[in-house]
Amino acid sequence: MLFICYPKCSTCKKAEKWLSDNGISFEKRDIKLENPTLDELKSWYEKSSLPLKRFFNTSGMLYRELGLKDKLKEMSDEEMLNLLSGDGMLVKRPLLIDGDTVLTGFREKEWEEALIKK
Repeated sequence: MLFICYPKCSTCKKAEKWLSDNGISFEKRDIKLENPTLDELKSWYEKSSLPLKRFFNTSGMLYRELGLKDKLKEMSDEEMLNLLSGDGMLVKRPLLIDGDTVLTGFREKEWEEALIKK
């Protein structure tokens, strides 16, 4: 299981603690040091069945600086994926990938259903 996070992010810290508290082992990756590649993002997007917008960190400074709230509506999936692969700070975090399970952001109930109640 791959856990992609930003170490300074309080939500990521909470998610990491939740994983540890529930005895779930994972490989940790710092999104700032090792941004997801275009191929990884494409694969995760396809597996997730989530809208591509869910992969964007909509509360981040870079998202706002680039005015992406309005621009995303006009962009193709390919353009959005290229944008995401260009800067990890645009990617919603934490990201958790376990086989065909892809979770963006930390919603405890969603994680519990996906990881514990299997």
